[in-house]
Amino acid sequence: MPELNLILLGPPGAGKGTQAERLQADFSLAHISTGDMLRSQVAADTELGRKAKLYMDEGELVPDDVIIEMITQRIDEPDAREGFLLDGFPRNESQADALDSALRAHDRRLTAVLQIEVPDDEVVRRLTGRRVCVKNPSHIYHVELDPPKHERICDQDGARLIQREDDSEQTIRRRLEVYHSQTTPLIDYYERAGLLRRFDGTRAPEEVHTHLRATLATLRLEEQI
Repeated sequence: MPELNLILLGPPGAGKGTQAERLQADFSLAHISTGDMLRSQVAADTELGRKAKLYMDEGELVPDDVIIEMITQRIDEPDAREGFLLDGFPRNESQADALDSALRAHDRRLTAVLQIEVPDDEVVRRLTGRRVCVKNPSHIYHVELDPPKHERICDQDGARLIQREDDSEQTIRRRLEVYHSQTTPLIDYYERAGLLRRFDGTRAPEEVHTHLRATLATLRLEEQI
């Protein structure tokens, strides 16, 4: 069966994590988050992990060649044979070129780039409304979309709910500025290559998932013809 090799793009708060989990289950894809991959390599004290840690400890970006080598190692693992879903890389055109070269060297290629689109104001609404339990950060609420029964109190353990610093409007607007400056050229890059597929991230998660799944099923079928 043809493999599905995908890149997932979208602003913070677009629901990429939720959709990645569902697509991973739907199509037996390896979900490759570059942040998770870096932390895993560092924790395992691999040679690449040690290289990356030198930069991370200095607060610098890990060089593209180190990230690309990690990715090429990762996509050679058994769970990525049916395909992969790459999240967090590439972030610019030079990284996209490097990724393309690395895939071609392994006789593989991208199937599609999935762009989940959400307006800035909606991203701000989603993220500024998020509240987290001080006792267990996995207990997450939203003041509009999923409020607790009692204001500022966690339903599960009665602890206080707080807004994280990362969820302040100022921080989110700054993250969006960075996202747009880095990602807009990348969207144009993949659109020129005929790989970009756009999805309306303002719709309910179930609707977004249905649209994504149908698109990928069609792409896989076309690969078989």
